[in-house]
Amino acid sequence: MAGPGPGTPRLLRAGMGAAAVGLLLIYNSVDTSPDADPTAAPAAPPAAVSTAPAAPATPVLPAAPAAPVLKRSAPTRLRIPQIAVDAPFTELTLDATGQLNAPPPDDKNLVGWYRDGVTPGERGSAVVAGHVDTTKGPAVFLLLSLLVPGSAVEVSRADGTVAVFAVDSVETYAKNAFPDQKVYGKTPDAQLRLITCGGAYDKKKRDYLDNVVVFAHLVTSRRA
Repeated sequence: MAGPGPGTPRLLRAGMGAAAVGLLLIYNSVDTSPDADPTAAPAAPPAAVSTAPAAPATPVLPAAPAAPVLKRSAPTRLRIPQIAVDAPFTELTLDATGQLNAPPPDDKNLVGWYRDGVTPGERGSAVVAGHVDTTKGPAVFLLLSLLVPGSAVEVSRADGTVAVFAVDSVETYAKNAFPDQKVYGKTPDAQLRLITCGGAYDKKKRDYLDNVVVFAHLVTSRRA
């Protein structure tokens, strides 16, 4: 992707506003990569036709039950063993236009949490955002879309507890049709939303067209 001129900050953006459904945040990005479209890939070869009988469907395991909610405490570190994420948190704030300032673009291994929002483990939907790539290359949430139901997500907190979440689903949404209520609406238990950019890259807009959203719920907590 073509980058901005020298010295121009390259920031991922997240739009945020108050609405009846609660906190609304759409995670967007601007150019953070070289000219080539990083999402381009060669077409897959046609699948071979098989006459063998279909394998029995894999049974769908029930979701782990929700754990009791925790008191408010700021997150300090995010760990997702399945995709080798082990990253510190930074607090995110709003700019003068109401846009969420993203994690610094020069740090590939950093996730952000909106400091005035729900903390991971509290009742409600806690929102964690991270870059998929930066000017320095692939970033912390590059492999976020590879998570599957049941994957563990651990959030260390300032009060000395670790909130452990189980992934429920991984969804991709067009940024111009983002389901605010589904992602940011109120919940009866403690849930987590991990958000990054995804889909095709629009060179003209210097932006990815989609958002990848991981939905997870709290299953347990422990002392660090």
